[in-house]
Amino acid sequence: MRRLLLALPFALLPLAVAHAADEHDHDHEHGSLGAHEHGVGRLNAALDGQTLELELESPAMNLVGFEHAATTDADKAKVAAVRAQLEKPLVLFNLLKAAGCVVATQELESPLFGDKPDADDDKDEHHHDHSEIHAHYQFSCSAPGALKTLDLANIFNTFPATQKIQVQLISPSGQQGVEVTAKAAALKF
Repeated sequence: MRRLLLALPFALLPLAVAHAADEHDHDHEHGSLGAHEHGVGRLNAALDGQTLELELESPAMNLVGFEHAATTDADKAKVAAVRAQLEKPLVLFNLLKAAGCVVATQELESPLFGDKPDADDDKDEHHHDHSEIHAHYQFSCSAPGALKTLDLANIFNTFPATQKIQVQLISPSGQQGVEVTAKAAALKF
């Protein structure tokens, strides 16, 4: 299975580096899109033929309200509820029924879901302080031409701690980087 978004970080590198240089002059972190900022999520979207790929990355704080491992029953219930919401991407991303999109694959990853951090994260001592939730979806759309907009209102409604989402969108009409908020939650393909 070809992953459209694998090329994305390279395409965005100049933007990411410039952004990192603005905000993190004194910060020697590996200047990438990995800046962990509460209230801010990132969404990579790519539409290629009938394949729509969406990759959502968010600090766990935005979605579940905490970043520590879920130990209490209440915390575990919250994590399970968020995971269940993330497992319904057609609802979450409000994809038009007319586009005929069905989920081809979906992967959810987070230390909160019991996933072990990647081996190369071990060098990052702060990893346990900054839990991220990654959701990767691939859809097959029978009528992709019907996808005129990507409406993220449901994400803001479902996860009110999310204040803005930095979107990188690659579609037949080109590539765009947009920051969306609950007040202006839709962007055009």
